[in-house]
Amino acid sequence: MMEKDFIPEAVVLADGDYPKEKTFARKLLMEVPFVVCCDHAGAMLARHGKIPDAIVGDGDSLSAAMKKSFASVWYRVSEQETNDLSKAMRFLSERGIKKVAIVGATGKREDHTLGNISLLIDYMHMNFDVRMYTNTGVFIPCMDDNTLDVGEGKAVSIFSFGAKDMKSEGLKYPLHDLTSWWQGTLNKSVSERITIRAKGDYLVFIKA
Repeated sequence: MMEKDFIPEAVVLADGDYPKEKTFARKLLMEVPFVVCCDHAGAMLARHGKIPDAIVGDGDSLSAAMKKSFASVWYRVSEQETNDLSKAMRFLSERGIKKVAIVGATGKREDHTLGNISLLIDYMHMNFDVRMYTNTGVFIPCMDDNTLDVGEGKAVSIFSFGAKDMKSEGLKYPLHDLTSWWQGTLNKSVSERITIRAKGDYLVFIKA
């Protein structure tokens, strides 16, 4: 999953399923020095033995005790036009941090999961170098032509966000323009690298 190539400046912990033990998502969460939590995720991180460097959100899921205990690192953002994940990303952008790993953003609710995954495209256009690590793999937002070191024999899925003229190298099933999300799923790398050529935005998921 390109662990050696991607060293984030910060990790954002969302309030979905907490990363499982022995996953790369948990490794990042424990080892990257700066962790921003989305509201209640701060309590989850503290229960697992690590203190958040910042807690960002509207505070609606933070207990009074948490607000008091973490008053020095709680950054309240009351507006409701964006979710807490986007508030956390904006918090990092304002501090000049652009290389970010997101964990804990899937699970619990399928609607939140889909919404959080789709936001990766927005973050890419905000000039973030961002990836979302789950308990089973990693989502990478891409635009136009890209070559990714994925490793031979990896399960790969591609989701188009309006991309055109899609072609690929290094995949078992060659890409074409995708009109539905399912069409790019359940592919497989047949070489160490895959190359995707396209005009527009798409997401790549690589299974761990």
